[in-house]
Amino acid sequence: MPGEFYIENKAEKASLKGIETRLTAIEDRLDKLAGEAPGTGSATGDWQTAESDVVTIGAHNVRHKVHSMVVSIHNLVGTAVTVRLYMLVNGVERKVYEQVFDASADSPGLWIINGTVGIHEALKVTLQSNDAADNGQAIDYDYMMEEM
Repeated sequence: MPGEFYIENKAEKASLKGIETRLTAIEDRLDKLAGEAPGTGSATGDWQTAESDVVTIGAHNVRHKVHSMVVSIHNLVGTAVTVRLYMLVNGVERKVYEQVFDASADSPGLWIINGTVGIHEALKVTLQSNDAADNGQAIDYDYMMEEM
């Protein structure tokens, strides 16, 4: 009959409203592929006095793909600058990454995440330095992610 649609291998009719609902769901999924606005900013802390937070990305129980995370240590002079990532694992915050850099020898921009990784909890980025001259200095960051 005119105006009736059938889905292949299915006995029931598909209404225009049903097709529209499915198309809306597809559009919503495709819109997420564009990603979220880049996260950029700066944090200051007493990096040598204690490990301090740079930024926290994501959220509890929200699925994301993190495509990149860059931390800039261009203002630091420490020879042991430690970047760590923490995330809840089965409800307990755990260190999931740690790497030590030398601000006098390594690149000022550090690719902490340089490939896509899926998360469903908040991911906390911290930094610690071995040089008191780094206290109060700005740490820049930049990250790209998309909601799943």
